[in-house]
Amino acid sequence: MPLSRSQYWIFDLDGTLTMAVHDFDAMRDELGLPPGQPILEALSRLTGKHSRQKMQQLDAIEWKLAREALPQPGAHELLTHLASQGRQLGILTRNGHAIAKETLRVCGLAAFFSNDVIVGRESCTPKPDPAGINQLLDRWQAHRSRTVMVGDHQIDVQAGRAAGVKTVYFNASNDFTLAAVADVNVSRLTQLLPL
Repeated sequence: MPLSRSQYWIFDLDGTLTMAVHDFDAMRDELGLPPGQPILEALSRLTGKHSRQKMQQLDAIEWKLAREALPQPGAHELLTHLASQGRQLGILTRNGHAIAKETLRVCGLAAFFSNDVIVGRESCTPKPDPAGINQLLDRWQAHRSRTVMVGDHQIDVQAGRAAGVKTVYFNASNDFTLAAVADVNVSRLTQLLPL
């Protein structure tokens, strides 16, 4: 089914609808985590007070980044186009829900997403697990064949694949290492408009 018949659009946030500014290696260093490991998974292995402190520290880092966020070129244009056609729009992020809302507000994109379609790390097992996509599909009573997951990272494509929805891999630097895995590859969000 072509993207033009997709009624439900789920977007990653950081690096997809916003400019990529997260330096995950620096974040791991600041949090005292081993290099190369996904942050949320590394933090999930901690226990008790230490775990809570590290999560608070991660929240502080992400709040700072949220307040400095910039929209990805073409994000407003694409979302306006999709909304004007009555498409359902959602966010699936590894950020906290409140941080995601602040990021959208700072970027001027908040009006496109109601509170209940922003799925953060508190709501489900984070990507690449498909739980967040499934949560949105249930909320919308949506069919998988009419749903698209758009993201800038391998875990976004993996989550989409695991959920059985179409996948769009967005890479602003034209590095399409996931080209064989994703259904569609774009280097600018506006490339989705004619599709």
